[in-house]
Amino acid sequence: MVEEVKKFFHQLLKTVDGLQAIVITDREGVPVLKISDETASELALRPKFLSASGMAMEQAGKLGLGSNNYSISFFKNYQVVCFNKLPVIVTMIATAAANTGMILGLESDIENTLHEITSAVDVS
Repeated sequence: MVEEVKKFFHQLLKTVDGLQAIVITDREGVPVLKISDETASELALRPKFLSASGMAMEQAGKLGLGSNNYSISFFKNYQVVCFNKLPVIVTMIATAAANTGMILGLESDIENTLHEITSAVDVS
């Protein structure tokens, strides 16, 4: 099953020009699955960076507007799209020129596969 999941996410990585990495982490930022190509920034794949995205999503939910479904961050050369799928967080790292709408559209494509991963990670 693990190889099938990796293959699925490798194929998904190729569907959006500029998408460089897909990382699935638990809520503390511990990587569960990391798929990337050779152009992905190593700094963006570090657990400290990944945990900061999860913490930012959690803090945003405390603003009284309810839980957020996703967050988008733009940097000079990269953009980071995080999907809140607790107990896991899906982080997609792409070039700044990548089509953000297409990345957001991948959310529906990953639902079934993500359900399998979530059931394996959810221990609460």
